[in-house]
Amino acid sequence: MFGEGNAASSVLGWISIACWIVVYSPQIIENYQLQSGEGLSLLFIYVWLLGDVCNLMGAVMAGLLPTVIILGVYYTLCDTILLCQVYYYRWKRQAGRHVVPVHITGEVSEETCLITDSRSADPPERPELSITRIFVRYLAAVTFVSVTGVAAYCISNWLPSDDTPPALPDTKLDWHIQVIGWTSASAYLGARLPQIVKNFKTRCEGLAPGLFVFSILGNTTYALSIIAASRDADYLIRNASWLAGSGLTVFLDILVLSQFFYYGFVSGQRGWIDRVPV
Repeated sequence: MFGEGNAASSVLGWISIACWIVVYSPQIIENYQLQSGEGLSLLFIYVWLLGDVCNLMGAVMAGLLPTVIILGVYYTLCDTILLCQVYYYRWKRQAGRHVVPVHITGEVSEETCLITDSRSADPPERPELSITRIFVRYLAAVTFVSVTGVAAYCISNWLPSDDTPPALPDTKLDWHIQVIGWTSASAYLGARLPQIVKNFKTRCEGLAPGLFVFSILGNTTYALSIIAASRDADYLIRNASWLAGSGLTVFLDILVLSQFFYYGFVSGQRGWIDRVPV
């Protein structure tokens, strides 16, 4: 029974790792294409960065595998890239080298209007994708990442290793790690709130839904991998902060995705109304 649980935990863990490797890519690409990072709340990035730093500290203090620590460094680096994009494109705009589309910033100035009018009547926009096409695209991406995670588990299981049976999960409670764990969990949960508030103002413009799609899948599989490893009460208490940080964050990410699809649907309806002859 334990062997089956360990295998399930490993498969879910590999899927989670695959998700977290690509989770930042959609937003980084979105920012580059728009030449703007204004779709993201700065407070969201800073608090998420705090969570990743605490997560990294916890991994180091707990003496986890080097791959886990390397992933923690990778997450922190990606957070820093997002911050750099926001500040760089703001500097670029202030330097007068680029004009951010008005529908993203929500601000109209005399200078913006003059520059826009001198180039074209309407600012250039990327072709709009229907909600159905976006859903199918991300469904295919999630399927691919999940298959990649399973393949990674199979490869790691196929590679030669010693025949020592896996050790039972450690149930020792380290309060230093617990404090860091709960701080990380609180940061992950709190980071979503300013982004949710910002979405009401920006209507999710400039926000990549893939960031939250892969976050949902990564957090879900991560929490399930912990539960699959052992359902011993002491073990679950020891990992309660990681379970809370992953499991509860999923609901807030679903709320963000709901905002995205709602505003996409509303925009589609308005576009259809605008095309109706009067």
